[in-house]
Amino acid sequence: MEIFISAGEASGDLHGAGLARAILSIAPQTRLSCLGGPHMSAAGVTVIVDNRKISVVGISEVFAQMRSIYGAWVKIRSYLLANRPSLVVVIDFPDFNLFLARFAKRIGARVFFYISPQVWAWRENRVRKIGRLMDGMAVILPFEKDFYASHGIDVDYVGHPLADSMNGLPDKAECDRVYHDFEGPLIGLLPGSRRKEIERFFDMLMEAGRIIRTSFPDARFIMPVASSIDAREVENRAACRALPVRVVTSDTYRAVRACDLILTKSGTVTLEAAILQTPMVAFYKVSRLTKRIGELLATTNFIALPNLIAGRQIVPEFARREPTGQLLAECALGLLKSPGLLEEQRLELGRIRDRLGSGAISEKVARLVLDTAHGKRRQR
Repeated sequence: MEIFISAGEASGDLHGAGLARAILSIAPQTRLSCLGGPHMSAAGVTVIVDNRKISVVGISEVFAQMRSIYGAWVKIRSYLLANRPSLVVVIDFPDFNLFLARFAKRIGARVFFYISPQVWAWRENRVRKIGRLMDGMAVILPFEKDFYASHGIDVDYVGHPLADSMNGLPDKAECDRVYHDFEGPLIGLLPGSRRKEIERFFDMLMEAGRIIRTSFPDARFIMPVASSIDAREVENRAACRALPVRVVTSDTYRAVRACDLILTKSGTVTLEAAILQTPMVAFYKVSRLTKRIGELLATTNFIALPNLIAGRQIVPEFARREPTGQLLAECALGLLKSPGLLEEQRLELGRIRDRLGSGAISEKVARLVLDTAHGKRRQR
């Protein structure tokens, strides 16, 4: 039996790798192929298209990559026609994966959604399409099961895979010994994992850091980045802007846990910080076209995942309101000067962490996937 896994982004590659390892531990004869990246490749999955060639953020940004995305689609389509997998698992990356799911159904494959498209946030009209296409779905955020139930669609809530992958991390005292062995506050600056995100947000974070230092001269700054980023280059750029920044690669969780506060691009990292109980200010900025379309189609008031899960703002966020270094710094200073507010946010983040489930998330999903591939789950 062959299963094709489609993960168009770095986070999907990570979750897909956990799923692949769990599938192979339960059913080692299963053949796995994918649109994925280095994590799934390391897990033993045959990569048909490398997702790093097509990963983009925002609506207008897609146009610049349209040729690469179309090329990826042609290659995947040819592969599916030639190999006829029993099941196609789609992980987030909604527009591409919905198109892929429709094609998979046409050639007789079953379809399993792992990690729901954010239809609860915008373009809710896609829910019925998903319901028609899917043979099973595992959702990872606690409110998603009720959301789908309100549309007459039965899905399985399994918990968030981060709850598994972040188990066994060092405690805060140990992280402080590595990164926070001084008296002043440690501020994390997290522009994102992609080089383009660093380019987009770097100057804004530098401005915020400089303003914070006017009130906290003993503050220090740390910037966790992906291993693909040249740490020395980033440190030199920060030094040119008169802000000493320690750049850390491949140790994001310990670095974030050591921080008193982080200024972070919205995304999965906000949930990681919630699990680590590190207070944060979240932001995001896209092109004007993407922002305008998002404003027209959005159905939620929040972008930061902890706020979405809580159903209210517990993390200050800037997205609808254009983020600037000045705004981020003012918000950060309001928290740093009020330790009670930082502690209140830590407690709220702890409640979020407790709602994310724990224990063998990937194995739960693997069993649902295998049952669906064998036709043991109800057809919808």
